[in-house]
Amino acid sequence: MAIYAVGDIQGCLAPLEKLLRRIKFKPPRDQIWFCGDLVNRGPQSLETLRFIKSLGDSAIAVLGNHDLHLLAVAAGVRELRPPDTMRPILAATDRDELLHWLRGRPLLHIGKSKQLTRPTLLSHAGIYPGWRRKQAVKLAREVETLLRGPQYSRLLRAMYAGEPVVAWEDDLEHWRRIRFIVDAFTRMRYCDRRGRLDFINKDTPGKQPKNLMPWFEHPDLRCKKWRIIFGHWSALNYQRAGAGGRVICLDSGCVWGHALTAIRLDGPPNENYWQARC
Repeated sequence: MAIYAVGDIQGCLAPLEKLLRRIKFKPPRDQIWFCGDLVNRGPQSLETLRFIKSLGDSAIAVLGNHDLHLLAVAAGVRELRPPDTMRPILAATDRDELLHWLRGRPLLHIGKSKQLTRPTLLSHAGIYPGWRRKQAVKLAREVETLLRGPQYSRLLRAMYAGEPVVAWEDDLEHWRRIRFIVDAFTRMRYCDRRGRLDFINKDTPGKQPKNLMPWFEHPDLRCKKWRIIFGHWSALNYQRAGAGGRVICLDSGCVWGHALTAIRLDGPPNENYWQARC
């Protein structure tokens, strides 16, 4: 059995299939972790969603901001935007089944099997610097329970209500608290030294205002013993950061005409990576 992780698909099924052939991925023997943003912007969002769902337990997928956008549109909370490519999902005969499956995906996946070279966390945008691992798990489960429940449309509506909440406090009011948790797991890139998130700057590090730093470079990052796998930040491309390269960005901008990247998680600490061009 091999365990792989792959970056943002965003409806680009052909490169994913090419990459899986390249790494000789064989379900149910092998397992693959997806960094979120399974859909949108690419040409085959419906087919991608069906394919990943069909992998069953061989696929672990966390929710990304584009996946949540799809759920919000389907619930009547948001409107489709001109760049969106999700109409085929909304019109599909198996729409409800696919959306129900998507609502069941986590914000955070924890990998602690003996097969992994080190304990690993997977989320779309990363782990908020001020959260310890146990706290991050608890907060992710708090949102996941709401998203999987009968009142999930209230959660989706709250996610897009008003201005983003940029600073975490333990006593945040309920929906503001939920919104920060969702944004941290699915939209985070930069923060300042006080841990306040910035949702405007998206460029590669070095081009941001001087008061900002990538979340994974914050000096008080708590989850220092864990390997962290994330996507979301295509400007980073495939990149390793932190001691021993334990923080790994896998979004190499496939949907923008670049590559889709996969790594093996149960191999040597400095394992090779594979890419397939779009």
